[in-house]
Amino acid sequence: MRQTVNIMRLMLRTINPTGSNHSGSVIFLHGSGDTGTNLIEWIRFLLGRDMEFPHIKMIYPTAPLQPYTPLGGQMSNVWFDRRAISIDAFESRKSMAEIYEDIHEMINAEVSAGIPLDRIIIGGFSMGGALALHSGYHLNTDLGGVFACSSFLNHDSIVYDSLCNRTTPGTRLPELLMFHGDRDNLVPSEWGKESFDNLIKLGVEGAFNILPNTLHELKKRELLDIQKWILTKLPALDNNDG
Repeated sequence: MRQTVNIMRLMLRTINPTGSNHSGSVIFLHGSGDTGTNLIEWIRFLLGRDMEFPHIKMIYPTAPLQPYTPLGGQMSNVWFDRRAISIDAFESRKSMAEIYEDIHEMINAEVSAGIPLDRIIIGGFSMGGALALHSGYHLNTDLGGVFACSSFLNHDSIVYDSLCNRTTPGTRLPELLMFHGDRDNLVPSEWGKESFDNLIKLGVEGAFNILPNTLHELKKRELLDIQKWILTKLPALDNNDG
C-alpha cells in the first residue's frame, strides 16, 4: 500500500515576492538527503542574499522521508527511491509515480492562484534536477522552462519513452538549462551530457554548461546564470510591476 504522501508532507517553504501579486512561479527541488530550508540557506550563503524577484514566487519543497536503497534502506528525505546512483540502473518507476502526484499538486496550486503553466519553471539540484526533468518532459510539457544542476536520467528513463510517444510532435517543449561540474565524482558530467544530448535528439532545446573545477555542488556563477535565465523566461508583466 502506498504511504500517504501529499502536499502537506512536503513542508512547502516559500519566499514570497515583494509585490502584492506574483505573475510567475519557480519550484526549486533540493538533492537527496537535503531539505528545502537547507537549500535556501545554501543559496543564501553562495549569493549573499536570497534568490528573489519582485514578481516571482520561489517555492522550496522538502522531499518526503522514506527508505532509500543506496543508503541501505535508511530513512532519508528523497524525492524517490532508486536501486543505485548509476545511469545504468533501472529507473524505479513505481517510486517515481508516487512523487508525481505531489508535483501535480504543486503545479495545480499555482495554476489555481492564476499562474499560467508557461509562467511556471521547475528545476533542481542532483536528484531534484532529475525530478525536474521528469516534471517538464514527462508530466507536463507546457511549463515555462526546466533547469537541472548536476543531474542525469537513467538509460531506461520513462522521460525518453514519453517524448518518443508524444501525441503532438512538433509542438514546443520547455526550454532546458543544465549545469554540471567537471570534477563531479558522484554524478559524472558524462552522465549529465549524455542525458542532455538524448533530450535534444527528442526535440528539447536548451544549453548544457560545464562548470570548471567544480565537484557535486552548486556554484555562485551557476545560480547567477539561473537567475538571469529565469528573468528571460518569466519577465515582469506591466500589471505586476508595482
